[in-house]
Amino acid sequence: MTTRASVLPKLVTCFSSLKFYLTILCLVSTIYVILQISLFQITQRSLSLPPALLTYLKHQPEQTSDNKTAYLVEKLRESVTFLPLKDLRFSNNPQEGHTWFMSSLLDNQTKGEAQHQKFPSDSSKGRLLCLKGVDVHDGSWNYYALAWPEALPTNATLQEGLTFVSYNHYDHVNLWHGLSAALPFVSWSLRNQCERPQKWVLYHWGELRYWMGHWLSEILTATYGEKPEILHFVDEDKPVCFEKAVVMRHNEGGMSRERRLEVFDHLRCKARNYCNITSANTSKPRIGMTLLLRTGARSFKNESVVISVFKKECERVDGCVLSVAYSDNLTFCEQVELMKKTDVLVSPHGAQLTNLFLMDRNSSGMEFFPKGWLKLAGVGQFVYKWGANWSGMRHEGAWHDPFGETCKFPDADRRCMSLVYKNAMIGYNET
Repeated sequence: MTTRASVLPKLVTCFSSLKFYLTILCLVSTIYVILQISLFQITQRSLSLPPALLTYLKHQPEQTSDNKTAYLVEKLRESVTFLPLKDLRFSNNPQEGHTWFMSSLLDNQTKGEAQHQKFPSDSSKGRLLCLKGVDVHDGSWNYYALAWPEALPTNATLQEGLTFVSYNHYDHVNLWHGLSAALPFVSWSLRNQCERPQKWVLYHWGELRYWMGHWLSEILTATYGEKPEILHFVDEDKPVCFEKAVVMRHNEGGMSRERRLEVFDHLRCKARNYCNITSANTSKPRIGMTLLLRTGARSFKNESVVISVFKKECERVDGCVLSVAYSDNLTFCEQVELMKKTDVLVSPHGAQLTNLFLMDRNSSGMEFFPKGWLKLAGVGQFVYKWGANWSGMRHEGAWHDPFGETCKFPDADRRCMSLVYKNAMIGYNET
């Protein structure tokens, strides 16, 4: 006879087993539901194509995988959108931030390096840079776009190798402005296994330029071992896409002084090797003073008196030798050789002072200005002081002529700068 005491343990065991099985069933059911939800989300994501494309594919007959790929490539090709190189919306601040040149794209920058753009890259999502247009007068009629390598725009040609695209707000002819535009490219090359460009594309305000100054061309030839080849665009309806492109639009902006010193040292060395100028074959005075003159704008009114003043001062120092030269009468290599012999460079403000980085480090420079520059010229009057600092030279000072032609407007009127003072001649003060 079964007693009440013996039935109770059996009932407890039964209910415990049932609870265990229910727990297992709930756990399995929960895992199943979670897996189904995840599978549904993955399926949804894999089908997140544009609505228009989904509608099109739904009404198309069954296609092979190759046909579908070709169709998608064609759609990508047609979706490439060209924008004006010069964005007139930013004409009031054309050099700030993203600038008005290729304004929809942001620059990359590593600490101490120049701001730049590189294509293809992670920031371009692997897309290539494409340029279109032949206008040399209005940059808003020239265009840029990004395109996938497998889906280049219709009629596009592919420029193989590395291309340097240089935007300069001034020009590529003037020595200083041209060097300022080239400097960041040389810096980039030094950080990228000294990679050399196959082509150059030059822009000023978005307008194409097909030439650079001879002095700049020689510097780049010395640096890269071959004459820079400028790409010509011949058909406004045929884009050119670049296998690899580096774009600079801030000149040396962002570069640290240490980085600039390194690049100027490199340029100096390359220029001297190119011109076969070494310490062994170049005799140098103990102290070389060079009076580098110019003709026309900002030249000295009385050169013979200025020359005599510096000759007399040089004679007072043992071992000092004075050289007098005109920059526009010298070849590139003659300028390099002259700077190699120069410890003190004396010159009016002007592009010829760009040569100062070709002197040995710690050499000195003196600069002369016409009347009106100190008050009205703005920061432009300091570029060679900056250049001396960036290239390891000493800018010992500047002299501003207090006398000169009278302006019909008040002295502080900026019209006086453009009408009278900018290209005025310079006097002298013997003391």
